[in-house]
Amino acid sequence: MEKIVSGMRDNPKNVRYEDLNKVCEHYFGPPSTTGGSHAVFKTPWPGDPRVNIQNDKGKAKPYQVRQVLAAIDMKEAQ
Repeated sequence: MEKIVSGMRDNPKNVRYEDLNKVCEHYFGPPSTTGGSHAVFKTPWPGDPRVNIQNDKGKAKPYQVRQVLAAIDMKEAQ
């Protein structure tokens, strides 16, 4: 898992959706919503308690990769 996260940090523009989904499930559990093209994961803090990812032809959207990395950092800081 650390290898995938490290690759995401190095290049958020070239991340496979499947890898991002694995990382989200590892850190946040199974998605609460998987309808349509989005998967939504709950996070353990108040406020906007969601991580939302979207499959874009097999790739993850770079801004969503950055949001997931920020959520991982926030979770690890707690």
